[in-house]
Amino acid sequence: MTAHVEESLVLIKPDGVARNLTGEILRRIESKGYVIVDLRMVQADRTLLHAHYAEHEGKPFFDPLVEFMQSGPVVAVRLAGNRVIEGFRSLAGTTDPTTAAPGTIRGDLGRDWGAKVQQNLVHGSDSPESAERELALWFG
Repeated sequence: MTAHVEESLVLIKPDGVARNLTGEILRRIESKGYVIVDLRMVQADRTLLHAHYAEHEGKPFFDPLVEFMQSGPVVAVRLAGNRVIEGFRSLAGTTDPTTAAPGTIRGDLGRDWGAKVQQNLVHGSDSPESAERELALWFG
């Protein structure tokens, strides 16, 4: 890593942890060449999740999303690498697992379960500003 090294937050959501996909998701991240700087399993509380998803507060999916994210442990990952934010989001695939491209995490491992909220295995920061804010929330 010699060019523009940045950091990103990746969350392996409760569905990914419950389905024992943590190792496979981390394998794909490492195979892409990104560096896992820090890793922790967290049972996220309402306060943390409200802060994390603050931009969605008031939207119809907000409460079901917070409820889902509290339903089990989450693996929080601090990643580093050149263009890691853009690269991980490409690796994750589109938000909807049904239409996510084959070869992506969501395309290969996710599906629509008919739940109130999209259970799509992973979250990745969407900008350097979001990454900075989210990493501070999850890693202090």
